[in-house]
Amino acid sequence: MNETKITKYRWTICALLFFATTVNYLDRQVLSLLHTQLAEEFNWTNTDYANITAAFQFVYALSMLFAGRIVDKLGTKWGYAVAIILWSVGAILHAKAIPMGHGLVNILGIVGISGVSFSVIGFIFSRAILAIGESGNFPAAIKATAEYFPKKERSLATGIFNSGANVGAVLAPLTVPWIALKYGWEAAFIIIGAVGFLWLILWFIFYEIPAKQKRLSDAERAYILSDAEGVEPITTDPAPNIEKVSWVQLFKYRQTWAFTFGKFMTDGVWWFFLFWLPSYLNVQYGMDNTAIMLPLAVLYSMTMIGSVGGGWFPMYFMKRGYTAYDGRMKAMFIIALFPLLVLLAQPLGHYTFWIPVILIGIGASAHQAWSANIFTTVSDMFPQKAIGSVIGIGGMAGGIGGVVISKLGGALFDYYKEQGHIQTGYTIMFAICAVAYLVAWVVMKSLVPKYRPITDL
Repeated sequence: MNETKITKYRWTICALLFFATTVNYLDRQVLSLLHTQLAEEFNWTNTDYANITAAFQFVYALSMLFAGRIVDKLGTKWGYAVAIILWSVGAILHAKAIPMGHGLVNILGIVGISGVSFSVIGFIFSRAILAIGESGNFPAAIKATAEYFPKKERSLATGIFNSGANVGAVLAPLTVPWIALKYGWEAAFIIIGAVGFLWLILWFIFYEIPAKQKRLSDAERAYILSDAEGVEPITTDPAPNIEKVSWVQLFKYRQTWAFTFGKFMTDGVWWFFLFWLPSYLNVQYGMDNTAIMLPLAVLYSMTMIGSVGGGWFPMYFMKRGYTAYDGRMKAMFIIALFPLLVLLAQPLGHYTFWIPVILIGIGASAHQAWSANIFTTVSDMFPQKAIGSVIGIGGMAGGIGGVVISKLGGALFDYYKEQGHIQTGYTIMFAICAVAYLVAWVVMKSLVPKYRPITDL
């Protein structure tokens, strides 16, 4: 087949996936960028904010267990559409969190429970809807990639659409504070949330499964379907025609525990950076929403290096004779050392705020590199029919880890704020974030010292 004659429509689909992933991260980051303003307006404590972010993380973790199954049931076109409608509605609902909070209190009769305010209840409900919808993004995007790309191009396509997460993290601080300043915080949630409906229009115009896609040339369709095995299952749920493996059965393997512990220890670090850094810059350096735009944009731009470099790094060792797993673990050990630089963020931060921004940026970049590899350790070890279940278990553990670190951060910040030195709370949290990857690697390596593929499932 002469590949030069093959059209490139599949990359239009990849562009749509990139756009959706960008919107995904834009929507989830609006709250963190407006945290200081909302906390002042509604008299939130750090624990209140931690409860709101923890609710998102917990619901997201639960939803990830079922998102892939639902996308499979509805199909990629409608599965993705339902996901983005849900999360866009959830994002917009934040603007009505106060009246919703009053309504929920009246309906559920939860007035006075632990002193929770109407605003906190309203935002928790909005975040829950957002989390349910956003959990469908990656399963649907991975499924669409499997449908539109032959195996040799899937990793590239996945890397491209996944970079939308970093782009969204960069665009958010450049747009959200400006919108809130000019039109109010409610408008920030509404405008950013409405972008999802623009994507939805483009999705229905340009997407259809390859077999029904009229914009595909016969040559490109044949190229897409050139793999004899056809479409692979999405990563969060095995395809219906593949024998499923029970979770109970998987827990007898050390490989499952290694992946699960690695996710539990490290996922929360990324969530902490995403949800608490704007507040850190405000508390530590007195920076308002406008002032934090550039530092956060620089920080999250750095994470793109980790995303790309992390996927390439293990290949360096594999070319030197290491197995895929052993090469990956060697790379992950080196990656785990970089977050230790975050330990210097507070001691050196008195010189200029750029020092912690750069050091935390290195730590966040290391997380993206780590994340690019830890998922692949599952496919290194487990047969195809078990991969989705193992990733679901690890995803749940990662979500629980995110809840723990968010709640811990809120409690520490409130305690040390009362002591008149909230900076100590951030020092403790940065220390936890710095060592989390090394602890995770040591435990993972102890559980699975050498390449040991599962062959008895």
